[in-house]
Formats: sequence, structure tokens, C-alpha cells
Amino acid sequence: MSTDNSDTPPQGARVVRCPACGGPSLYHPNNAYRPFCSERCKNLDFGAWASETFRMPTEAPPDDAPYGDPRLQ
Repeated sequence: MSTDNSDTPPQGARVVRCPACGGPSLYHPNNAYRPFCSERCKNLDFGAWASETFRMPTEAPPDDAPYGDPRLQ
């Protein structure tokens, strides 16, 4: 009979919020998907990254603005 209780996190482990679903995630080397809670959440995040869903908004220059260094024009 095993005394290992899978509901108890390993000593030194932290429970953090999963960045994908917001659920609890074990932040410990035993969790192969950390900081995500599962393989599904990890793959969803990777898919969003690969499809460039995670883009930083930028301000496009006006159409009539000169491009490059104005001293060179």
C-alpha cells in the first residue's frame, strides 16, 4: 500500500494561477506543463503564439509622414 497522496503537492511546490484557464497549477519540476495546469492549456497558449494572436499593438505612422531619418532626405 502506497502512502503517496496525489492530492498533496510536493514539499516546496507552489500553486499558481494557470495563465491559460486561470485554474490552479502546480509550479514544481514534477509538473511537465508548468506554469500551465495541463497539456491542453500549454498547447492552446502555443497555438495562440504561433498564429500571432499575442501581438503588441503599435502605432502606425501616418501615410503622409516621411520614413527614415529626415536628415538623409
